[in-house]
Amino acid sequence: MKASKINVIDLFAGAGGLSVGAAQAGARVALSLELDSFACQTLRLNHEYHGEVIEGDVAEFSGDDLRHRAIGRKKTPLIVVGGPPCQPFSKAAYWTQSGEDAAYRRARAAGKSAEKPSRPTLVKADPRRDLVAEYWRIVEESNADGFVFENVPSIKHPRNRPIYDALVKRARDSEYHVTEILATATDFGVAQARSRVVLLGSRRRPPAVPVATHSAVGESGLSPLVTAGDVLHEYRGRRFFEPEEVVTGRWARHLEEVPPGGNYKAHTAWAGHPNPTFETETRFWNFLLKLAKDRPSWTLAASPGPWTGPFHWESRRLRTPELAALQGFPFAYQVAGSRRERVRQMGNAVPVPLARVMVESVMETLS
Repeated sequence: MKASKINVIDLFAGAGGLSVGAAQAGARVALSLELDSFACQTLRLNHEYHGEVIEGDVAEFSGDDLRHRAIGRKKTPLIVVGGPPCQPFSKAAYWTQSGEDAAYRRARAAGKSAEKPSRPTLVKADPRRDLVAEYWRIVEESNADGFVFENVPSIKHPRNRPIYDALVKRARDSEYHVTEILATATDFGVAQARSRVVLLGSRRRPPAVPVATHSAVGESGLSPLVTAGDVLHEYRGRRFFEPEEVVTGRWARHLEEVPPGGNYKAHTAWAGHPNPTFETETRFWNFLLKLAKDRPSWTLAASPGPWTGPFHWESRRLRTPELAALQGFPFAYQVAGSRRERVRQMGNAVPVPLARVMVESVMETLS
């Protein structure tokens, strides 16, 4: 079966990383469903990858309706892809929600003794936690031939694990062959060290775990890791300048003095600074964090503060096309909205090369 005969519905489409990956894999992306209006603008600006763009809440649609809108009465195979919002499952959700962690760091910075807080174990109420079940409802109701589900690794944290395990059980009970993967984006040519939990499902046979194409240790037959310098060199100079990239304010001079690949610890006694400003372990690790040309980027944050990295090694904020490049989006990919909205969309996106190999694995079971 030709790949172009396989159709894809992208749920919680965001900026479109999964559907761009699916399109690059050769599938026909028929429909993208997303609630956020700015992300929908981004999808429409890049319409060649995303099919019909529907702005709406997944809970308000049936899988049968979406299938009909995507492929009508055709018998061609359908794959549903999607990554429900990860914020309820992220580390930040259970490390900092009480505020005790921030208070501890402030006390340490002031030279006061403080007891390090324990991480909470109770689940914080968040309606977005229910969207995993909504995702699966659409897979079932659309009678999809396969699916790709992705989320943050902390969805397997003990307080989130019941949601994850329920998804896997329902898939297997519905006679899908399921493959569970913990994937690292750098293994597939992404210039960003981003890890994701991925579930692949097919009614035909178990999808294969994609084989890594890149390695840091020079393994035979594998390409070297793609670095930040490799993908950002195209965006040098004034052509891509954005006013928001200019860093001013309290810590601007400190940022300039941080070496590439370093963070605020460059200004501590631990690092040998003659006039230290900070004490180690009193700030989050990405405070004044700066990229290094010869290494992949750290994970991009969706809602960074003014001093949260990664920053460019030129001591400026990353430009929008640079954020997109670190996620593996095509060169001319457009991102809609204000600076805040563009950063949020790129920080929440699925790396495109990672999405491509995962969708390819499911597509191969349907060939």
